[in-house]
Amino acid sequence: MQLSVIILNYNVRYFLEQCVLSVQKALQNIDAEIIVVDNASADDSCAMMRERFPEVKLIANQENLGFPKGNNIGVAQAKGDYVCILNPDTVVAEDTFEKVLAFAQKQTDSGIIGCKLIDGTGNFLPESKRGVPTPWVAFTKITSLYKFFPKTGLFNQYYAQDLNENQTGKVAILVGAFMVLKRELYLEVGGFDENCFMYSDDIDLSYLVLKTGKSNYYFHETTVIHYKGESTVKDGTYMKRFREAMQFFYRKHFKASFFFTVFMEIGTFAFALFKKKQTGAKKPIETEAYCLFSNDVEVKEKLEKQLQKKLYWNKDINENALFSQSDLKGEQIEVLLDNNSFSFREIIAFLERNKAAKFRYRIIPEGSAFWIGSDSSNDRGEVVKIK
Repeated sequence: MQLSVIILNYNVRYFLEQCVLSVQKALQNIDAEIIVVDNASADDSCAMMRERFPEVKLIANQENLGFPKGNNIGVAQAKGDYVCILNPDTVVAEDTFEKVLAFAQKQTDSGIIGCKLIDGTGNFLPESKRGVPTPWVAFTKITSLYKFFPKTGLFNQYYAQDLNENQTGKVAILVGAFMVLKRELYLEVGGFDENCFMYSDDIDLSYLVLKTGKSNYYFHETTVIHYKGESTVKDGTYMKRFREAMQFFYRKHFKASFFFTVFMEIGTFAFALFKKKQTGAKKPIETEAYCLFSNDVEVKEKLEKQLQKKLYWNKDINENALFSQSDLKGEQIEVLLDNNSFSFREIIAFLERNKAAKFRYRIIPEGSAFWIGSDSSNDRGEVVKIK
């Protein structure tokens, strides 16, 4: 078997459904398997998996074992030569795995392969590629120096800014939302360190792979949506675990002075607090009109009846003339992209093309009675059921 895709889920039932659907479409030409590990979700994630995806291997843990252990359990049962660690709040394109595997097989020193990640509005996520967060690099991140000197090597290492988002190349650290590597390499380095509950586990795994002499790569030729805010609610528990995770990484890999330890304690607390404030309560945005991209007139009529608002209809996802219409300007538009009519690859490309349009984007997954999406990588997403 060529590939095993490991998806660790916790209480994101609808995002999981869309993710597994996209993975299935992307594995049609590959000898592969999907393994979903559920960390004792309180929603109906497991029931949904058994009903809609009975052919997918489901491991239902009886408690939340954390990100590292949950993924290690999945990899332990994997049969593929390669494994992909994939978050449930992601959407892959139909050709994502074919492209990544072809690239990986060409590299003689292949470690972990990551790809371009965007959020639910089409904007690039800079954590798609990072440098090793040494004490100095961490300092440039916490103090935001990397923003002021993006082209200066002394300050731009945290997000590997020497490599632009549309350039494939070697990087040190990749994000755990999407990682492809040889299963034997994963096992050789011990997988994710289970002493770390979450947050620095992907940094640690990337660093361990580098220490074997392998190279990690950022691969820009395929794009994956990572809603990101779905993974964790940034509350007090988040702040505590984030600080503990960063301290874990530094204790494991760096010998720090007392001053540095104190600095990191203060810095990680401030950073986690900042992230929490970004997730604060926001006034709901009132949608004034909808724009549906679909070939199905029945879907159009059903949504018109349910929404009771102006609905623009376009049958061609590659035609952007709609966005130039003067009557759309100034309106709060929600764009609905029908996966029954268009591929995930087309939808992802649409988001990238129109990221500056300032509209809200939602996907109707094929065979599903809901639309789903997110307007910010800091907040929980939105799910609306189709009646």
